[in-house]
Amino acid sequence: MLDVASVDRSWQMKGLCRGNHSYLFFPPSHAERKEERERREYKAKAICSVCPVKVECLDFAVEIREPYGIWGGYTETERRQLMTRRGVTV
Repeated sequence: MLDVASVDRSWQMKGLCRGNHSYLFFPPSHAERKEERERREYKAKAICSVCPVKVECLDFAVEIREPYGIWGGYTETERRQLMTRRGVTV
């Protein structure tokens, strides 16, 4: 089993998702309409597309099997599909 505490997270300080835009990367605590979710995800992915640590972020999320949020430009569903294509047990 992976020891999540031992995984390198030094890249996180360089992530463009930090600060004022962090709410875009995770669903709100209230119900979200499909159009709202799609708009939020589009904005988050636009930030990811120019982020200097996009690859490290995605690798981290896949390694720890992060079940929530947008990491490295991928949603939860997209990461599961990616892991399946890579032959990683989901």
